Amino acid sequence: MKISLSVFSSMVAAVLLAGCDGSSSSQPQTTNPADINNPLVNAKRTADKTIDVSFVNQAIQLFNVQEGRLPKSLDELVPKYVAKLPDAPLGYKLSYDAKKGEVSVVRQ
Repeated sequence: MKISLSVFSSMVAAVLLAGCDGSSSSQPQTTNPADINNPLVNAKRTADKTIDVSFVNQAIQLFNVQEGRLPKSLDELVPKYVAKLPDAPLGYKLSYDAKKGEVSVVRQ
């Protein structure tokens, strides 16, 4: 049992040491090409864009209330209703349906 415990302890120590690269968490993270297929990174991007799209949809509704019509394009929202339109993730674009007054993120 002692041999198994020492082997296990060595493996745990090796894993912990391998994860320490000396980088500080306060440094800005750069985009790693390998992150494109990482489910956790993609989930965060999707969540970020869902928030951005909901914010733009709220701005469209505010525009509609104040102007009495839906905007013809998203550019009509800048700068009075939104400071800047959000950037879509790589490989996607913002799609605006002027008849429904809805924005969504779609693949290009």
